[in-house]
Amino acid sequence: MSLGDEHGHGGEPGGRPDESFGGSGQTRTRLPGGGDADVYGGARRPVRNSRSLITVVGVVVLLIAAIAFANQGGGDDTTSGSGTEAAAGAEPTAATGVKPVKGEAGGIPSGYARDEQGAQSAAANYAVALVSADILKPTQRHEIVSKLFVAGKVGELQAKLDQAYNQAFLSKLGLDANGNAAKGLTYVSRTAPVGTKITAYADTSATVEVWCTGVFGTAGISSTNPVTNDWFTMTLKFQWADESWKVESFSQKDGPAPVNADRTASSADEIAKAVEQYGGFTYAR
Repeated sequence: MSLGDEHGHGGEPGGRPDESFGGSGQTRTRLPGGGDADVYGGARRPVRNSRSLITVVGVVVLLIAAIAFANQGGGDDTTSGSGTEAAAGAEPTAATGVKPVKGEAGGIPSGYARDEQGAQSAAANYAVALVSADILKPTQRHEIVSKLFVAGKVGELQAKLDQAYNQAFLSKLGLDANGNAAKGLTYVSRTAPVGTKITAYADTSATVEVWCTGVFGTAGISSTNPVTNDWFTMTLKFQWADESWKVESFSQKDGPAPVNADRTASSADEIAKAVEQYGGFTYAR
């Protein structure tokens, strides 16, 4: 969900009351009579003798072995990008073979590498936490902020978020003072990072943009705040502290948003069941 939507969140990680918060494949059809080169029509092929068959099988086996060997190689831990090695275009989001994190702290992956890939992994995972439903719950919010932000910013940000997520704001979402929905309803806020981009990098600092989509709202038959989707980009400025990447400040903007597909919206009951049956993900390259 977008941090800036009124019916989503309303602080810096839940709305923005204060902007100062720190080729497709092609199929060829060959028709009979297309010439001597047509292997699907025309004259019948001569039957291969056993020696030719053995030769072909041997070549196939060698090819398979070569592919398997190539896939095993090149998996050293030095594949992560650096400021001087970064390509001009977008970096792939496929797995690199480098283990992205070492552990987990309170449900949030931790122990990121001190390189560009590590910063991007941190940004993707932190975006998920900062726009989760837990950010609306006082206890969980304080835990999230204390884990993700540099120590010198924790107190200031907690105070701002506590003020932003006050009872009046939570009531608009149909939540109580603890950020819980009424009986029979489920508040949903899940973010899915689509891609990350390094815009600045140094040994002890980094700036990463995370392009996100997400769903947010209240699921349930009597909900007046239906679950909708959104697209937004979050920018996180990091410092290297306590052997990991910690957030110094962050902001967000709307989009880029694609054209919505022409699909029939699911019922409130279907959405509520999906939330219960499908667990959310954490993300790391």
